[in-house]
Amino acid sequence: MGPFRFLLFFAALSCLLRPLSASDGDADPLYIGCVEQCKKTGCVGDRCFQHCKFSSDGKPIDGAWYMHEPLYLRWKQWDCCTDCRYYCMLAREEERTKLGDKPVKYHGKWPFRRVYGIQEPVAVTLSAINLAMQFHGWVSFFILVYYKLPLRPDKKTYYEYTGLWHIYGILSMNSWLWSAVFHSRAVELTEKLDLSSAVALLGFTLILSILRAFNVRDEATRVMISAPLLAFVTTHIMYLNFYELAYGLNRIVCMGMVIIQLLIWAIWAGASNHPARWKLWAVAVGGALAMVLETYDFPPYMGYVDAHALWHTTSIPLTFLLWGFIRDDAEFRTSALLKKVK
Repeated sequence: MGPFRFLLFFAALSCLLRPLSASDGDADPLYIGCVEQCKKTGCVGDRCFQHCKFSSDGKPIDGAWYMHEPLYLRWKQWDCCTDCRYYCMLAREEERTKLGDKPVKYHGKWPFRRVYGIQEPVAVTLSAINLAMQFHGWVSFFILVYYKLPLRPDKKTYYEYTGLWHIYGILSMNSWLWSAVFHSRAVELTEKLDLSSAVALLGFTLILSILRAFNVRDEATRVMISAPLLAFVTTHIMYLNFYELAYGLNRIVCMGMVIIQLLIWAIWAGASNHPARWKLWAVAVGGALAMVLETYDFPPYMGYVDAHALWHTTSIPLTFLLWGFIRDDAEFRTSALLKKVK
């Protein structure tokens, strides 16, 4: 179904992130009581938090709590409420494990264990690896089209989609960056940045799918196709950020763009005789398997690895294949154009 099957899964799933709403865990009376008690005493069991101690005017004693930590830990800035929730969650999960009960979600998220203040360390690591893979693919594409393939007399590439793939590479790296940030510390700002970058990426790939599948090379026609779609995506992102973080609306918008792109790439892949077809099908099959992993939502193993982290793992080889197709497409189109010139 085309190289964007994997891309679409990532972007759609990223922009369909659920809100941190009520879950079984945070509705548990024992958990609620633990959090309330922690806010009053500053302790969960034998663990106490300096930043939960307040003076009579409501200010933390001795200033901001994170200023008492080493410099490399101050960035996380957990407050009294979030730390109380975290350690009460761990305490409740230990109790549930002893009783033979399965883990439950708290505030919409599975009970992950932090590492140096990072909420989901495995997902962050894999997001960083994917970011590196996107960077490697983009750089290798840049070297190919500007230093290995012939250039026009004006030093521009023969490949008509060079600029579009550059934008795709930048938007993809941006999405993986904010994915890593969001999994590091899930707050409203990082969630909006993650959602916005995913929507922007998905909107651009919709434009790119139309331009590449229909072989649109005229600049005026490209602008006519892109302008209304860019306006729509920009308006949607502004709505999410400045008016309402409407998850239902965002879900409809994302799924609509996904369906359109999948149809476009499915038809193009079936009708095309591109020499790199096998890479397209490998990405399509791999993307389908990755989708199964993401759909099968299970608690994190040992508090670190869940289905989403495994999906991040599968995206690493798929990114390699995708950029392989892009490079092959550049060589294929350049060769075809050079034959016409001669």
